[in-house]
Amino acid sequence: MIRIPEESFGARIRRLREAKSLSIEVLAHDTGYPADFLNGIEEGTMAPPVAVVLQLSRVLKIGMDQLQENKEAFKRRKTSHKKRVASYAYASLTASGEEKHLRAYLVTINPETEHKGVEYHHEGEEFIYVLQGNLTIQVGRNTSTLKKGECINFDSSLSHKLSNPTNEKAELLVVIYVP
Repeated sequence: MIRIPEESFGARIRRLREAKSLSIEVLAHDTGYPADFLNGIEEGTMAPPVAVVLQLSRVLKIGMDQLQENKEAFKRRKTSHKKRVASYAYASLTASGEEKHLRAYLVTINPETEHKGVEYHHEGEEFIYVLQGNLTIQVGRNTSTLKKGECINFDSSLSHKLSNPTNEKAELLVVIYVP
Protein backbone atom coordinates (compact mmCIF):
# COMPACT_ATOMS: atom_id res chain seq x y z
CA MET A 1 0.00 0.00 0.00
CA ILE A 2 1.38 3.39 -1.02
CA ARG A 3 0.95 6.04 1.63
CA ILE A 4 0.61 9.61 0.39
CA PRO A 5 2.23 12.05 2.79
CA GLU A 6 -0.28 14.35 4.44
CA GLU A 7 -0.13 18.03 3.61
CA SER A 8 0.97 20.18 6.55
CA PHE A 9 -1.14 23.10 7.76
CA GLY A 10 1.41 25.58 6.42
CA ALA A 11 1.61 23.84 3.04
CA ARG A 12 -2.20 23.87 2.85
CA ILE A 13 -2.26 27.63 3.53
CA ARG A 14 0.42 28.26 0.90
CA ARG A 15 -1.44 26.13 -1.68
CA LEU A 16 -4.75 27.94 -1.01
CA ARG A 17 -3.06 31.36 -1.08
CA GLU A 18 -1.29 30.60 -4.37
CA ALA A 19 -4.50 29.14 -5.89
CA LYS A 20 -6.10 32.55 -5.29
CA SER A 21 -3.02 34.29 -6.75
CA LEU A 22 -2.34 36.11 -3.47
CA SER A 23 1.17 37.14 -2.52
CA ILE A 24 2.25 36.73 1.10
CA GLU A 25 2.20 40.56 1.33
CA VAL A 26 -1.44 40.73 0.21
CA LEU A 27 -2.37 37.97 2.67
CA ALA A 28 -0.56 39.93 5.38
CA HIS A 29 -2.48 43.08 4.51
CA ASP A 30 -5.83 41.28 4.40
CA THR A 31 -5.33 39.40 7.69
CA GLY A 32 -3.52 42.17 9.57
CA TYR A 33 -0.64 39.84 10.50
CA PRO A 34 2.98 40.51 9.42
CA ALA A 35 4.23 38.74 6.28
CA ASP A 36 7.20 37.19 8.12
CA PHE A 37 4.83 35.74 10.75
CA LEU A 38 2.57 34.22 8.04
CA ASN A 39 5.62 32.97 6.18
CA GLY A 40 6.71 31.17 9.37
CA ILE A 41 3.31 29.46 9.51
CA GLU A 42 3.57 28.40 5.87
CA GLU A 43 7.09 27.05 6.44
CA GLY A 44 5.98 25.19 9.57
CA THR A 45 8.31 27.05 11.96
CA MET A 46 5.38 28.67 13.80
CA ALA A 47 2.22 27.03 15.11
CA PRO A 48 -0.84 29.11 14.20
CA PRO A 49 -2.93 30.36 17.13
CA VAL A 50 -6.72 30.10 16.86
CA ALA A 51 -7.10 33.80 16.03
CA VAL A 52 -4.78 33.46 13.05
CA VAL A 53 -6.58 30.34 11.76
CA LEU A 54 -9.87 32.25 11.98
CA GLN A 55 -8.47 35.19 10.01
CA LEU A 56 -6.91 32.93 7.39
CA SER A 57 -10.15 31.01 6.87
CA ARG A 58 -12.05 34.30 6.47
CA VAL A 59 -9.58 35.83 4.02
CA LEU A 60 -9.13 32.63 1.99
CA LYS A 61 -12.93 32.16 2.04
CA ILE A 62 -12.72 28.59 3.27
CA GLY A 63 -14.24 26.90 6.30
CA MET A 64 -12.01 26.25 9.29
CA ASP A 65 -12.84 22.57 9.02
CA GLN A 66 -11.26 22.55 5.54
CA LEU A 67 -8.09 24.08 6.97
CA GLN A 68 -7.88 21.55 9.80
CA GLU A 69 -6.29 18.20 9.25
CA ASN A 70 -7.72 14.73 9.95
CA LYS A 71 -7.94 13.45 13.55
CA GLU A 72 -4.60 11.59 13.50
CA ALA A 73 -2.76 14.58 12.10
CA PHE A 74 -4.56 16.84 14.59
CA LYS A 75 -3.30 14.68 17.50
CA ARG A 76 0.25 14.84 16.14
CA ARG A 77 0.06 18.60 15.60
CA LYS A 78 -1.43 19.17 19.04
CA THR A 79 1.51 17.32 20.61
CA SER A 80 4.10 19.10 18.46
CA HIS A 81 2.32 22.42 19.05
CA LYS A 82 2.93 22.06 22.78
CA LYS A 83 6.60 21.40 22.09
CA ARG A 84 7.04 24.28 19.62
CA VAL A 85 5.02 26.83 21.57
CA ALA A 86 5.81 25.76 25.10
CA SER A 87 3.84 28.60 26.71
CA TYR A 88 0.52 28.20 24.92
CA ALA A 89 -1.60 25.22 23.88
CA TYR A 90 -5.22 24.84 22.83
CA ALA A 91 -7.68 22.08 22.08
CA SER A 92 -10.89 22.56 20.14
CA LEU A 93 -14.04 21.62 22.08
CA THR A 94 -16.52 22.15 19.24
CA ALA A 95 -16.81 20.97 15.68
CA SER A 96 -16.28 23.61 13.05
CA GLY A 97 -18.39 24.13 9.98
CA GLU A 98 -19.41 26.84 7.57
CA GLU A 99 -22.73 27.43 9.33
CA LYS A 100 -21.28 27.26 12.87
CA HIS A 101 -20.52 30.62 14.42
CA LEU A 102 -19.47 29.61 17.95
CA ARG A 103 -16.16 27.93 18.59
CA ALA A 104 -14.98 26.80 22.02
CA TYR A 105 -11.40 26.00 23.06
CA LEU A 106 -9.62 24.79 26.16
CA VAL A 107 -6.51 26.97 26.40
CA THR A 108 -3.55 26.30 28.69
CA ILE A 109 -0.91 28.94 29.39
CA ASN A 110 2.23 27.92 31.25
CA PRO A 111 3.27 29.69 34.48
CA GLU A 112 5.15 32.99 34.31
CA THR A 113 4.53 33.36 30.60
CA GLU A 114 4.40 36.66 28.81
CA HIS A 115 3.03 36.63 25.28
CA LYS A 116 5.68 37.56 22.77
CA GLY A 117 5.22 38.20 19.07
CA VAL A 118 2.15 39.47 17.30
CA GLU A 119 -1.04 40.47 19.06
CA TYR A 120 -4.09 38.49 17.97
CA HIS A 121 -7.21 39.89 16.35
CA HIS A 122 -10.09 38.42 14.37
CA GLU A 123 -13.66 39.26 13.46
CA GLY A 124 -16.33 38.68 16.08
CA GLU A 125 -16.47 38.49 19.84
CA GLU A 126 -14.53 36.51 22.40
CA PHE A 127 -15.48 35.24 25.85
CA ILE A 128 -12.81 33.96 28.25
CA TYR A 129 -13.57 32.18 31.54
CA VAL A 130 -10.68 31.32 33.88
CA LEU A 131 -11.00 27.69 35.01
CA GLN A 132 -7.69 27.59 36.89
CA GLY A 133 -4.93 30.04 37.76
CA ASN A 134 -4.77 33.70 36.76
CA LEU A 135 -4.72 35.55 33.49
CA THR A 136 -3.58 38.97 32.38
CA ILE A 137 -5.24 40.07 29.16
CA GLN A 138 -4.56 43.17 27.14
CA VAL A 139 -7.37 44.24 24.79
CA GLY A 140 -6.43 47.31 22.81
CA ARG A 141 -4.79 49.56 25.40
CA ASN A 142 -6.70 48.15 28.38
CA THR A 143 -5.20 45.48 30.63
CA SER A 144 -7.26 43.29 32.97
CA THR A 145 -6.25 40.63 35.49
CA LEU A 146 -8.65 37.73 35.97
CA LYS A 147 -8.68 35.06 38.67
CA LYS A 148 -10.26 31.62 38.76
CA GLY A 149 -14.02 31.96 38.20
CA GLU A 150 -13.78 35.39 36.53
CA CYS A 151 -14.49 36.17 32.89
CA ILE A 152 -14.22 38.80 30.19
CA ASN A 153 -16.11 39.42 26.95
CA PHE A 154 -14.69 41.70 24.24
CA ASP A 155 -14.69 42.69 20.57
CA SER A 156 -12.04 40.35 19.18
CA SER A 157 -11.31 42.60 16.20
CA LEU A 158 -9.28 44.63 18.73
CA SER A 159 -5.70 43.46 19.18
CA HIS A 160 -5.43 41.23 22.22
CA LYS A 161 -2.82 39.14 23.98
CA LEU A 162 -2.80 36.82 26.96
CA SER A 163 -0.19 36.17 29.63
CA ASN A 164 0.09 34.25 32.87
CA PRO A 165 2.05 36.21 35.50
CA THR A 166 1.77 33.56 38.24
CA ASN A 167 3.69 30.38 39.08
CA GLU A 168 0.56 28.26 38.45
CA LYS A 169 -0.67 27.00 35.07
CA ALA A 170 -3.67 28.94 33.73
CA GLU A 171 -6.51 27.02 32.13
CA LEU A 172 -9.17 28.90 30.19
CA LEU A 173 -12.43 28.25 28.45
CA VAL A 174 -12.37 30.48 25.37
CA VAL A 175 -15.52 30.87 23.27
CA ILE A 176 -15.29 32.78 20.01
CA TYR A 177 -18.21 34.07 17.96
CA VAL A 178 -17.35 34.46 14.29
CA PRO A 179 -19.99 36.21 12.15
